[in-house]
Amino acid sequence: MSMTEGFHRFFSIPGFTLPPLIARVGARLPQWPHAVALAACFNAVLGMRLLPEDDLALLEKRRFLIDILDTGVRIALGFRDGRFHPLFSVPETPDLVFRANLSAFLRIAARQEDPDTLFFNRALDIEGDTELGLIVKNMLDAVEWPKCSGMAIFRH
Repeated sequence: MSMTEGFHRFFSIPGFTLPPLIARVGARLPQWPHAVALAACFNAVLGMRLLPEDDLALLEKRRFLIDILDTGVRIALGFRDGRFHPLFSVPETPDLVFRANLSAFLRIAARQEDPDTLFFNRALDIEGDTELGLIVKNMLDAVEWPKCSGMAIFRH
């Protein structure tokens, strides 16, 4: 059994929606810490050279919003000088917006669901520059995560 198969077998992420109270509380909290953390994660992925470098120039001076609906979290990021940067306020008109519940984003990150399927099932909303949306989606699809061979939890 491959690591991916093992992960999916033991850690399948179900579709769920958090209670509305979570979003009401989350929306009142400062949003910038989420942006700082996600920018650091994306920059780590850049540092590991996991994203196709050909398309990175197309992200230059673009602003992104990730809206996690059932948590009240809105993460605003910019891309400048080849790096992701947190934006400390949500831009009035971001170039690209991704909206979904937490479970959809987790399933994308775990490669249990692809963005196209979620989009066509209306679990993921993408707004803004259509061409940029396709570029970002294709970049994420092209990421080849390193293989971990020493993870005994996935062995039988």
